[in-house]
Amino acid sequence: MKLKEINLKNYRNYDVEKLEFNSGKNLIIGKNAQGKTNILESIYVLSTLKSPRTSNSTELIKFNKEEAEVNASLEKNNTEIELNFKYGFEKKRELKVNNLKTTSSNFKNIIKTVLFSTNDLLLLRGVPQDRRDWLDRAISQIYPLYDEKLSKYEKIRVQKNNLLKQDSLNENLLDVYNEQMSITGSNIVFLRQKFLKEIEIISKQKHYKISEGEKLEIKYVPTFNNASSIEETAENFKKELEENKKLEIIKKQSIIGPHRDDICFYINEKDALKYASQGQQRTVVLSLKISELEMLKDKTGETPILLLDDVLAELDDLRQNFLLNSIEKDTQTIITSVDTLLFDKEFLKDVKIFTVENGKIINTL
Repeated sequence: MKLKEINLKNYRNYDVEKLEFNSGKNLIIGKNAQGKTNILESIYVLSTLKSPRTSNSTELIKFNKEEAEVNASLEKNNTEIELNFKYGFEKKRELKVNNLKTTSSNFKNIIKTVLFSTNDLLLLRGVPQDRRDWLDRAISQIYPLYDEKLSKYEKIRVQKNNLLKQDSLNENLLDVYNEQMSITGSNIVFLRQKFLKEIEIISKQKHYKISEGEKLEIKYVPTFNNASSIEETAENFKKELEENKKLEIIKKQSIIGPHRDDICFYINEKDALKYASQGQQRTVVLSLKISELEMLKDKTGETPILLLDDVLAELDDLRQNFLLNSIEKDTQTIITSVDTLLFDKEFLKDVKIFTVENGKIINTL
């Protein structure tokens, strides 16, 4: 899978812009706040229909404009595909594949991406929501229906929270919501655990090599007792909800479920969130991202597009070299950077370079 071209219209700080990508390495350079990240974001949006920076899609629209548009041309399985994404204040979202309207699930199953940004380097230092967000985004790329399970669970949770806030509580309805949450939530927890077990196998090896001998472990931390099957997970979840019913009524919110779960990382059996140095934490994240790339390729049979957003400047020479040397030749890579100084002459030999200034491509090499 190769992204050949992308066209932006009224997207973030871009009026109208077109980029034709190399099938291998692409480098977008420019000073901060010129629009480099916006280009990577637009590609990620085509892949997931979500922005990694905001949950409010109206922020994608250029100031004083009515709608934003991203068009892309790509080659997948020797077939040319055209994608069109529009988001406006009035019509909201419109999706087309080869000029035909399509569903969200069909659209976001076409381009596969792995995004590695400076925000990801804070994964271990951030709050549990940050780690859940990373996990959910990664799983959705492999299991497209996972997003639907998350949406369904969130809808039930919101309805339940609204019920808990009412002065006159209908406990029968609360039991119905708890039953629905246990069924939907158990599927989410099961897939999260399955994904983490699989990515741990790969990332352990990567981490051991980068750190020269440190042992990485990844554990999922649910808010109820763990289980080996979806059915048992659902039973445990339902039991925990029942035991905490009174507390949830007092707090007027859902306190048990995958929306409160976390992921823990251990280096040589020590909690990395508490005891790891900044360098060690970055090694964990680097290992995860490289493993995510490999796992996505293995599970889908497609080589995803690797998006590196200003991340190299935050890594030392050892980790920079490991990341760049881990990129296989068939992986299309799009990198943003302030300049070319971080890259050696050998790396820059076959790179296509775009220079961005104030929402415009002013030079292409």
